[in-house]
Amino acid sequence: MGMTIGFRRWVLWITAGIAAYVGLWALSGPQSWYDNFPGFGFTWLPPLGTYNEHLARDVGSLYCALTALTVGAALRPADRYLVRLTGVVWLVFSVPHFVFHLLHLDMYDRIDQVLNVVSLGYFVVVGAALTAPWRARQHTAGRNVPLSG
Repeated sequence: MGMTIGFRRWVLWITAGIAAYVGLWALSGPQSWYDNFPGFGFTWLPPLGTYNEHLARDVGSLYCALTALTVGAALRPADRYLVRLTGVVWLVFSVPHFVFHLLHLDMYDRIDQVLNVVSLGYFVVVGAALTAPWRARQHTAGRNVPLSG
């Protein structure tokens, strides 16, 4: 049982929104992003090393590029190739990013550790779900009927 087209669309829009939040903030205010990310009273970047404007802007650009791809897929959630490609691209970025942070959780307190794993794990799960095989269409009375969209 796969994601329906409607559910896929919502997952893509939510993912694009999160990526836009990170990307636009890092690109437009790299020092603020470094000092305050992820926001909401949490600060996850200073424990990882010193501020680097070039790196912060690169991260912002990367997340904006991921946003653009994800918005494109959200606008065409029935396009198997585009949705799967979007999932693959998220996995290519998210798996090494997730693994790095899993190996560096010791610098955070328990709530920050949990939130790191959940928030970064989200992108791995979404990427994997978007690449999952889609069920074939059932032919009924001369019509193509999607079994799971």
